[in-house]
Amino acid sequence: MSDDHKKKEIDELSGVETTGHEWDGLKELNNPLPRWWIWVFIITCVWSFWYFVVYPSWPVPGGATEGTSGYTQYRELAMNQAEITARQEAYLSKFEGASYEQILQDPALYAFASAGGASAFKDNCATCHGAGGIGAKGYPNLNDDDWLWGGALEDIEQTITYGIRADNIESRVSQMPAFGADELLSREDINAVVDYVLTLSGGASKSNVAQGETIFMEQCSACHGEDGKGMRDFGAPNLTDKIWLYGGDKETVFETVYAGRGGLMPAWEGRLDENTIKQLTIYLHELGGGE
Repeated sequence: MSDDHKKKEIDELSGVETTGHEWDGLKELNNPLPRWWIWVFIITCVWSFWYFVVYPSWPVPGGATEGTSGYTQYRELAMNQAEITARQEAYLSKFEGASYEQILQDPALYAFASAGGASAFKDNCATCHGAGGIGAKGYPNLNDDDWLWGGALEDIEQTITYGIRADNIESRVSQMPAFGADELLSREDINAVVDYVLTLSGGASKSNVAQGETIFMEQCSACHGEDGKGMRDFGAPNLTDKIWLYGGDKETVFETVYAGRGGLMPAWEGRLDENTIKQLTIYLHELGGGE
């Protein structure tokens, strides 16, 4: 037996050789790392070196080393966008020349239009109309069938393209008078009209409803119709249902009659291309209230 082997000290409790180091009576055992761990460490070091060479990694003035692969996130984004564009091209050529009726009858084109319209809606319309077109005070709910300017495909396309009261010669335009602010009606007359209007959608009848009906026929029926069901040529809402753009309580309706209403919608012509407007039209038409 060699002298070196004789000098080895074996720990009595664990049976493991010690290193000869001792602190306050505690001896350090000579437990080598598992072989698999060493191999993993070596492989990790090799992989790290490979990564540093192939990909951008080392910081240098103005950025980082380019790496032999020339990879950048901008290049990856461009490749992904090119792939998306290539997929779209497979449908766009057919989509551009198709009528609305043809698109609705073609499942592939309809799915393409719906997906594109949903994406365009989130980017451009959801800020006002809400996620999924649920609407808000002053912004129509696009899921019902109560359309101010018409819910046919052609009507929706015209509204999107030219807007409402927008800076566009083709924009839809109408203006509700401010009957109180412009001193066209007294507060008493406005209260009477409001009471009458509320009865059209099932509200309780008041003592001055007859007076309100007379004033309504003289001042309001030209746009809202004698039956109060509205006229889409003027964007005048139906007053006989319970769908209110600004609110259906008496105070809000009084405010509407007193000060008038006139919401704005931008013209998307020139901001969105024709295909995107077409996709938006189909998406909104099929969202829940298309006609």
